[in-house]
Parts: sequence; C-alpha cells; structure tokens
Amino acid sequence: MSDVIPGDAPSNHNQLVVPPSEQDHRQGSLNARVVLVEYGDYQCPQCGELYTLIKAIQRQLEATLFGTDFLCFVFRHFPQPHIHPQAQKAAAAIEAAGAQGQFWQMYEILLEHQQELGNGYLAEYADRLGLDVPQFLRDIARGTYLDRINQDIESGIRSGVTDAPALFINNTRYTGGWTITELMAAIVAASH
Repeated sequence: MSDVIPGDAPSNHNQLVVPPSEQDHRQGSLNARVVLVEYGDYQCPQCGELYTLIKAIQRQLEATLFGTDFLCFVFRHFPQPHIHPQAQKAAAAIEAAGAQGQFWQMYEILLEHQQELGNGYLAEYADRLGLDVPQFLRDIARGTYLDRINQDIESGIRSGVTDAPALFINNTRYTGGWTITELMAAIVAASH
C-alpha cells in the first residue's frame, strides 16, 4: 500500500524543473524580462526551423524598443540518437567548440548544416572557426562533455520533455503554434 495521495504528482510537466543558471549556454542576461529555454537536437528538422524562427525574433526584438535586455535565450541539449544518429556527436562537438570559446558559432553552423554532421564535416567546421582541431577531436572521442550533455537531457526529462524541440518561456512550457507571430506574442505576453 502506498502513501501517495491521488493527484499528487512528483512534478508539474508544464514547468521547468531546473531553472536557467550561469552554467547554461545563453544569449542575454538571466535577468532579462523573458527567458526562453529550448531543449534541442542538432539533427532534428523542426529544431532547424525553430533556430531560424528564434533568430528572427531576436533580431526583431533588438530592433524595437524592447532592446537587448528583453530576451535571454538558453539552449540545452536533448539529442535523440534513436532517430537522429549523429545528434549526440553534434552535441559533443558544440561543447568541444564551447570549451574553446566558440559554442554559439558552432551551434549556428551545425543547425545550418543539419545533414552534414559526420566526423569530416565536424573537423572542417572546427578548422573554419580557428579551433585547435586535434584538441576538439580528442574531446569528442574521449566523451569529455558527455556528463554535461546528460545533465541537460535529465533536466529536460524531469520537466516532461520527451522529444525535441521543447520550449519554456519564463519556466512554463510553451504549447502554442510554431510561427513567428504566435511565438512572438507568447514572448511579449510573458514580459508583463
């Protein structure tokens, strides 16, 4: 016999269980009026579309009265290797690039070249960014950043994420449409 009270769920799957912190990869201040957290997979076509959408929203917000302190964007890894076999290695590549100060640059390259994530391509991208390519490849081969990636995955699972992409706006799961109008409206509404 269990002492669990009916309806007493261990967590609310509409809320972000692990709030954004200094450990996250982010663009903008954690003190921004709106913090947008994405759980993503670099080989997922929807994540590629969302990348383009978020970039457009960031540009629009920066060009308006909202300015740069309005939105903080946090990216967390949620590779789905069972359907995207190169997603885990892509996440490791981005972490290895991040260790050399190029996280967001590698993030952009991989999301713009989602069909080209093999080892040769990753080394080429690292070279293009001016990274120490042998160190970059060693970090990937040794699984140096596997714990970091797994922490992101675990935090997503604890928040009810089952696949990518998943978005949270000010720690609440976004369930609206994936258009610039709908997402922008939700971001602006969350700022009030």
